[in-house]
Amino acid sequence: MLEIAEKVHDESRQGEAVAPIMGDTRTYSKKFYIESYGCQMNFNDSEIVAAILNNEGFGATRNADEADIVLLNTCSIREKAEQTVRRRLTEFKKTKRSKPGFLVGVLGCMAERLKAKFLEEEKLVDMVVGPDAYRSLPALIEEAETGQKGVNVLLSREETYADISPVRLDSNGVTAFVSIMRGCNNMCAFCVVPFTRGRERSRDPQSVIAEATDLFERGYREVTLLGQNVDSYYFVDETNGETITFAMLLERVAAISPLLRVRFSTSHPKDITDEVLHAMARHENICKYIHLPVQSGSTRILQLMNRTYTREWYMKKVDRIREILPGCGLSTDVITGFCTETEEDHQDTMSMMEYAHYDLAYMFAYSERPGTLAARRYQDDIPEEVKKRRLAEVVALHRRHTLESMQQDVGKTFKVLIEGPSKRTDADLFGRNDQNKVVVFPRGNHRKGDYVMVKIDACTAGTLIGTVVEG
Repeated sequence: MLEIAEKVHDESRQGEAVAPIMGDTRTYSKKFYIESYGCQMNFNDSEIVAAILNNEGFGATRNADEADIVLLNTCSIREKAEQTVRRRLTEFKKTKRSKPGFLVGVLGCMAERLKAKFLEEEKLVDMVVGPDAYRSLPALIEEAETGQKGVNVLLSREETYADISPVRLDSNGVTAFVSIMRGCNNMCAFCVVPFTRGRERSRDPQSVIAEATDLFERGYREVTLLGQNVDSYYFVDETNGETITFAMLLERVAAISPLLRVRFSTSHPKDITDEVLHAMARHENICKYIHLPVQSGSTRILQLMNRTYTREWYMKKVDRIREILPGCGLSTDVITGFCTETEEDHQDTMSMMEYAHYDLAYMFAYSERPGTLAARRYQDDIPEEVKKRRLAEVVALHRRHTLESMQQDVGKTFKVLIEGPSKRTDADLFGRNDQNKVVVFPRGNHRKGDYVMVKIDACTAGTLIGTVVEG
């Protein structure tokens, strides 16, 4: 869907149902089904919801038809995600007519903004639960079972769910997400996150380390630390007055074991400090890959977006990353057609992409989101056909860059963590290297969760193809 995005954060999983809890043989009187949309944070939130419901005696299912409760964990970042959710709710409304007692709930970012429409006007759902109110979900289900509408969309300044061990849903048993903070204090003009997820608050570092340690002991070999702006993590330990920065937390997680890979996402460019870069350089198991959203290559547009940096500042940050971390993988987000964007602004974005030469990019045509600063301050004045044409140009340029980046890796050897069988054939396995590139190679005697050294023999624009070598 070129007009929406070339790639969307984890939207390849969008709409996918959760799996039953691995190894759980208990019998449950009621079953729930979750669909998640949007970013990695939403998928991690669904795992928190599953843990809360499981503790209250509800069992997960892959099959919506056998569920007593259907929950849609929603995203408001793009209009397409909202349209998909609304379509799914309409489908489930038909199920309600033929299945007495069947409940439908909306969770997450769309909850506050659309609660009145979903509950009263369109009568699509029985429950609306915001991202800080998941602990109240069992009580809201009980309330909805009486015919009352269950609603809790209150945002919190304290809630981090630090004491809840997420249930790993649809897990490959090798990689997992660990949320280290919630909310956002940045007020980017195009973004709804500060309004839907509240103010920024960081999780107790000991709980993060405990969760990552538990994952490692259960066989996981990679964790991705998550936050809306993960590198702005900041926690003051009231017991000893110690201040923990993101760089410090990153090193503590890496110290759990050299066999545990550590990644993180998403980074705001203003918060990627030299302290973080040097921490990455010191630890072999902190992956050399940074997601650094630029959004636009035009200083004028960046100012309208309230991104707090200029084109030149961002370019120096790219230079610094490559100085301290040679060969570091770099990905980004790009928005085309933001309010008042001219052809010159667009060409600034194109030239920024030429400068940074991103390995991966998530590219969108701007869609105005109600309630954002941009919606209140600016007119969405770029015609759709212009937005789409500019997006197509950005996508075409990025595709050239990704192919060139892959071609440069042919002949090199990388350490790869095996995540499972290749999508094309069970005769091959796949994993990712430090730079987050997918690597496919013959299965041999290797197993999921192993580390192997793979020499790259060939590539496509999206995949490295190689052979396992010794050493």
